[in-house]
Amino acid sequence: MMSHLFTTRHGGLSDVPFDSLNLALHVGDDALTVAKNRALVLAPRAIFMNQVHGDTVAVIDGATTMEVTADAIITQERDIALSVMVADCIPLLLWDEKESTVGAVHVGRRGLVHSIAVKTLLLMKELGAANVRGVMGPSICGSCYEVGEDIFEEVVATHPEAASRSHSGKLALDLPRALEVELMSYGIAIERTNICTREDANYFSYRRNAITGRQAGYIWLT
Repeated sequence: MMSHLFTTRHGGLSDVPFDSLNLALHVGDDALTVAKNRALVLAPRAIFMNQVHGDTVAVIDGATTMEVTADAIITQERDIALSVMVADCIPLLLWDEKESTVGAVHVGRRGLVHSIAVKTLLLMKELGAANVRGVMGPSICGSCYEVGEDIFEEVVATHPEAASRSHSGKLALDLPRALEVELMSYGIAIERTNICTREDANYFSYRRNAITGRQAGYIWLT
């Protein structure tokens, strides 16, 4: 069986500005408190990524114990939770209909341009996954993600569906929409939570607060 969950910022032990269920070690929070927060999440042994906005996809086996430098991870092992941390980027969780393979993907604007989700999907298929499905967790929406013209043009050149305008009419990017279109072009049935992290104070948002924590998406096989 496959299980997954998305955390909010609530229910942890961290102090302001990381209050309270911060799951990231790299944001300046107390490491011991972060470890306690991670232990509060009801999931099996979790593998976290050192996310660098790249295009590396790592396969996790039963011997993996250390944090891996990647922006997507895949496993066919049971009772290992794959985790992707975000504070505006898209936490994408993937699984196949046989529930034999799962993946967790960190998709920001650079990940979208690098086709990190597609690379993860193709590697899952190489491992035998068929009829892959996915769900996108809370992330910043197309009305809140203002960008400069250079970044806008870079992303829209490969993903025109990302083109958007902010609430004030400035250039913006709708990453969830662009990712949805991309995955659907590969025949992936995709669900969206449609929660904007910048607008919803129940979630950490880098765009809203700059110094803040990270929530996460988890997926695992049992």
